[in-house]
Amino acid sequence: MALADRWLLPEGIQELLPAQARRVEIVRRRLLDLYEQWGYDLVMTPVMEHLESLLTGVGHDLDLSTVKVTDQLSGHSLGVRADITPQVARIDAHRLREEGVTRLCYCGTVVHALPAQPLASRNPLQLGAELYGHSGIESDVEVISLMIETLQTAGVDQELSLDLGHVDVFSGLMQLAELSSAQQEEYQDILKRKALPELVDFVAALEIDDSVKTYLAELPKMNGGLEVLDRAETLFAQAPEQVAQAIAYLRDVSARIALRFPELDQYFDLSELRGYNYHTGIVFAAYTPSYGQAIAKGGRYDNIGRDFGRARPATGFSTDMKTLIELSSVSLNEIQQVLAPVSEDSALLAKVKQLRSEGVRVVYALPGASLSTESDAELVQQNGEWVVTAR
Repeated sequence: MALADRWLLPEGIQELLPAQARRVEIVRRRLLDLYEQWGYDLVMTPVMEHLESLLTGVGHDLDLSTVKVTDQLSGHSLGVRADITPQVARIDAHRLREEGVTRLCYCGTVVHALPAQPLASRNPLQLGAELYGHSGIESDVEVISLMIETLQTAGVDQELSLDLGHVDVFSGLMQLAELSSAQQEEYQDILKRKALPELVDFVAALEIDDSVKTYLAELPKMNGGLEVLDRAETLFAQAPEQVAQAIAYLRDVSARIALRFPELDQYFDLSELRGYNYHTGIVFAAYTPSYGQAIAKGGRYDNIGRDFGRARPATGFSTDMKTLIELSSVSLNEIQQVLAPVSEDSALLAKVKQLRSEGVRVVYALPGASLSTESDAELVQQNGEWVVTAR
């Protein structure tokens, strides 16, 4: 690398300069206070740990995103965390080992070997909350509600849309269709890309019952408002019971969320397969018109603790603090800065200490140095006392 390029960061790696870092930190504190009010306990996970632990459960899907290194002490393979969720699951399973409901939250930088999207950051500041030990609809509604309040508290006051899906719709249809593993993978790929022309040829080539072909052909079209659930109930009336149960579950969740957030736009996508390999129930994501990707997402993943030897019901969500700040309209008070002369005067030292204890920002005017920011006021001595006066 040329000397002139050494200051450049790796592609996709971002840093926060003072103004943005201050904004992020203030919003982070507000959100962690919000989680505290909801009963979620903060955990801080290590930036690196054994690779096998990071790639357990939900982590298997993160293999390509995980930066891998060799531990110089043990020779073991370590991974730089690309997602904090598996680490929190490990804490619940092995460090806390509580029998009842456990609510945990976190905020920390993760690193992606590859960006999630072409313009995405490779070092997001991941914030999230997880609820362990409850498998009912109430915990899913709680986590979705907390996700929405997170966005509102962060100042994302644009029109929000909640996208809801359920993996049991797809699972039930796959059980009925009895597709091979290769066929399932091809079908999933077509659904993810919404490649409807390819879907027509794929379904036509299948040697299955015509009614099941209809199910597979219509599934990617099952997206929209509440009317989608009505259509799905009629179309999939003869499908396995788990499909009907999943649709009913979505209807129930939707009604409960509407009571809490009547202004929230709700959207249903029954072919949503994000995280299909580890999600076990409802999946959800939040969107806003000015951003092309989900700004927060989550779902139920009851099997995440199984590989840690303690399977527990689990549901949660995560978001990127940097993205929230980009979308936030929160107005922060301008920093008021007081300039103090450099002196060993005990009265001046005491005054500076007092002001700082009151939350005032005080900087010393170092001899021969200019300030990087303007000061609104300064400490001057009047009648033997140090007082703050406007500059």
